[in-house]
Amino acid sequence: MSRWDELTGGTSGEDYAARFAALAASGKDMHGEARFCAALVPAGARVLDAGCGTGRVMIRLAELGYDCVGVDLDPSMLAVARKEAPELPWIQADLAEFDPAVVDMAADFDLVVAAGNIFPLLAAGTESAVVTRLAATLRPGGLMVAGFGLDEAHLPVPPGITLPEYDAYCAAAGLTFVDRFATWDADPYDDGGYAISVHRR
Repeated sequence: MSRWDELTGGTSGEDYAARFAALAASGKDMHGEARFCAALVPAGARVLDAGCGTGRVMIRLAELGYDCVGVDLDPSMLAVARKEAPELPWIQADLAEFDPAVVDMAADFDLVVAAGNIFPLLAAGTESAVVTRLAATLRPGGLMVAGFGLDEAHLPVPPGITLPEYDAYCAAAGLTFVDRFATWDADPYDDGGYAISVHRR
């Protein structure tokens, strides 16, 4: 069972969506992740949203002209995504086992994005497998972006992965480190409790 399942029971989709809707209604900018991704690859690029949740990031990227696919294991989160954007492809799958060929899909994504603490919320021990699976979906030269908390102030669960561990998993999967940031506004990483890492295949 993933740490996310332990935390939510896989039934928090509507509550999660409502929380972000309230933030948006309060005037908070909700599209930092999509802007960050759009600065890395041009419109029309193929994007895999790994751990897409309710689809907030992917729906915005699709609006900006990207060819997007969303994958998540939580049926309650995907139910919200499918209701919000039924025309987009939403796939229910475990990232540790995800194989695009199973759903008749080419493994030639220009960008994989894992926002929203995906890696710290995986089932313990599957982090390396998930990195390997996601790296395999990228075309040569494609980018993987992962943003996640590193301490309890930035996570709903105890920290489960360090940056050196994540970088090692990426290297083992054939990915090369490109850059690291502290925010989705691309502020330089300052050894703080949240990091956004960019690696290239």
